[in-house]
Amino acid sequence: MTDAAAPLELAQVNISRLKFPLDSPELKDFVDALEPVNADAEAADGFVWRLQSESGDATDVRVFGDDWLIVNMTVWRDPEALTAYMYQGRHREMLSRRREWFERVREAMTALWWVPAGHRPTVAEAEARLLHLRAHGPTPYAFTLRTSFPAQGAEPVSLAVPEDLGCSV
Repeated sequence: MTDAAAPLELAQVNISRLKFPLDSPELKDFVDALEPVNADAEAADGFVWRLQSESGDATDVRVFGDDWLIVNMTVWRDPEALTAYMYQGRHREMLSRRREWFERVREAMTALWWVPAGHRPTVAEAEARLLHLRAHGPTPYAFTLRTSFPAQGAEPVSLAVPEDLGCSV
């Protein structure tokens, strides 16, 4: 149980199902953009942390035991900081091309939740949040950018998400 007065940060997980192997020519643009996009995230206002393996990214981190899924997990100061980063610059360009590289999936592939400042979520924690979101919809335990909950878990808060990019959930 966390102290209600402790500062909280926003964790996010996003998983995607690859259409092609990471080393394929079809994914070259995506793979080539990983390092600069990750550098942009790390320099963004409100960025706190991102999951990475020894490779420098998380493309080799398994999620749900599926080799065709890749995971991106970060921690941010708040939803506004995450949203500001997501819908600008290189990341926006990557979002606009996601259908070239990733399968369209109907179930929730992105989840957000509040964590105590300094906590670094695990892949198992992210999987549990995604499964909860899929089973119960947005709740203070796991939510989306479209239906966000404040750090104290009160009523949902709607955030503006550009319609041309939208969330996959």
